Amino acid sequence: MKGSISGARRLRRCQTDAEALLWSRLRDRRLGGWKFRRQVPVDTYIADFLCVDAKLVIELDGGQHAAETDEERTRTIEACGYLVIRFWNNDVLTNMDGVLLTIVDAMRAGAPHPNPLPDGERE
Repeated sequence: MKGSISGARRLRRCQTDAEALLWSRLRDRRLGGWKFRRQVPVDTYIADFLCVDAKLVIELDGGQHAAETDEERTRTIEACGYLVIRFWNNDVLTNMDGVLLTIVDAMRAGAPHPNPLPDGERE
């Protein structure tokens, strides 16, 4: 299923609870006006969430993830020019504010935005 469009479509239909919750906060430019896509092929992998303008990939990790595989996946995606940040599913389910703050901070640090949030303002 690596990197295929049909694999990405399948993952969109079968998202985890954590993916569904995070997507509800990222979709429709809800996070600071940034445009996110979900389950997007990047090289041979499918990124959980991707913001092209910020060159940011967000990966959610649960019991199905293995550290060695995740490290290779991160290296490959980063070689395509993206910053990869990872969260455990449990973090999304229990600390959404902290997850969103980390995402906003990574985006501010890594890419210009046409409508940046004023200093000190957080989503």
